[in-house]
Amino acid sequence: MLSRVVLYGAAGHTGRFIAAELIRRGFEPVLAGRDCRSSSSRRFRASPSPSTFNKKDHSVTDPASLFRRFACLHVAGDPLVLFNAWDAGSAQAVAKSGAKAIATGSASVSMANGFGDGQEVPLDFALANAARIVKAVELPVTIDFEGGYAEGSGGLTANAQRLAATGAIGCNFEDQVVGTDRLYDIAEQVGRIGALRAGVGDEFFINLRTDLFLKAKPEAHDTALADQAIERGQAYAEAGANGFFIPGLADLALVERITKAVGLPVNAMHLPGGPTRAQWASAGIARVSHGPFPFMAMQEWLTGEAKAALG
Repeated sequence: MLSRVVLYGAAGHTGRFIAAELIRRGFEPVLAGRDCRSSSSRRFRASPSPSTFNKKDHSVTDPASLFRRFACLHVAGDPLVLFNAWDAGSAQAVAKSGAKAIATGSASVSMANGFGDGQEVPLDFALANAARIVKAVELPVTIDFEGGYAEGSGGLTANAQRLAATGAIGCNFEDQVVGTDRLYDIAEQVGRIGALRAGVGDEFFINLRTDLFLKAKPEAHDTALADQAIERGQAYAEAGANGFFIPGLADLALVERITKAVGLPVNAMHLPGGPTRAQWASAGIARVSHGPFPFMAMQEWLTGEAKAALG
C-alpha cells in the first residue's frame, strides 16, 4: 500500500509538481480529500556572532549583524536547513528546534490562510504576516516574496521597500511570470533584480528562484536544461543576487553541474523520498528548503488527532 501525503490546497505549477514528484517516488498524494491521480489541476561558515535584539520589543539593535549572520550560514557542502514556517506560531515552533534561521513558503502561507498559491495572498496580508514572524523570533527571517507582486520596476522597488521594512533579512524572488507558463527573459529578470535591490538595500539576501525545473517534467531534466539554469544563475549573480534556488531538480549529477558553475550558494528543495541532506551536501548544495511539506505534515497530524478525539 502506498504511503499517503495529503496536499491541503496546493495548486498551480507548484502543486502539480509536488503531486507528480510524490507519485514518481512511490507516495500517494491526495488533495483535500481528492486523489491527485484523477485530478488535472488540484492538486560562507558559522555565524561570527549572535543576533542582537531588544528583548522587550524584539527590535534589532544591530541589523547588519543579522544580514551577515544569515549570509554566512550558506556553506556549499554543509547546507543550511530551512524548515519552512507560515505564521508567527509555526516560526516559534521551528525556532525552538534549534533552527539557525526562519523561512516562509508561499504555498504554506497560502494554504494556511485559505488562498491559492501564486500571489493570491493579498500583499498587505503577506507583509503583515512577515512582520509578525520577525517579531516572534530572534532569528534571521527570509520571506518567500514570489514574483514581488509587480511586473514593472517602480512597483517592484516600492514593494521591496515595504518588505524590508518588516525586518526580514532576505527573500525568495521567482523568475516565472506568475500565473503563466512562461519565465521572464534573462534580460528582463536581470532588470527586475535591480529594481528589487533598489528597494531592499545592499545587505538584503536575494535568493533567486528559477522555475525551469518546476515547469518541465522530470524526464526533461537533462544537461541542456541544467545549462539553461546555469546561464540564468550566472546572469542573476552578475545582477546582484545572493543565492540561486533550483526547486524541482533532484538529479544530483545535474545539481552538482549547477553548483560548480553558478558562483552563488545554491538552494535545493527537499522532497519526501528525495535526496538526503548528506546527498545534497555532496552535490555542493548550500541551502535546503522544506517548502510546503511541514505545513502538509502538520495538517495531516491535526486531522488524525481530531479523528482520534472525536472517536
